Amino acid sequence: MTKRLLCLLFVLFAQNAFTQTKDAQAILQLLSKQENAWNQGDITQFMQGYWENDSLVFVGKNGLTYGYNNTLSNYKKNYPDKTYMGQLKFTILSMQPLGKAFYSIIGKWALTRTVGNLSGHYTLLLKKINGQWKIVQDHSS
Repeated sequence: MTKRLLCLLFVLFAQNAFTQTKDAQAILQLLSKQENAWNQGDITQFMQGYWENDSLVFVGKNGLTYGYNNTLSNYKKNYPDKTYMGQLKFTILSMQPLGKAFYSIIGKWALTRTVGNLSGHYTLLLKKINGQWKIVQDHSS
């Protein structure tokens, strides 16, 4: 009976590790798509990584922004064209599952631009919604 229990625990652990790896890969792919969209000058496509909901929270240098549309509007206002958008590079410093439906990511962002480079750090909270990972909170500085 003990061997059966150990085998069952091993199978459950292996399945959980595989799921986390699969989820982590999906999140990395989401961030890569965001980076590519930004570098193509497509803010609308970049925003596909965010939760399209009024409860989305973005924290930046000007404080809190609530909602997908307000966040999109701020991005378009602050980055009106490709010159201001530049080339984005994400660097992930920490990526941790917070249960089955949430992930926390800490990283650095950098914009290489002809109008002056920018860089900072970010903390993202992602939630699995309808089988897809979406950013529900973004604190970028």
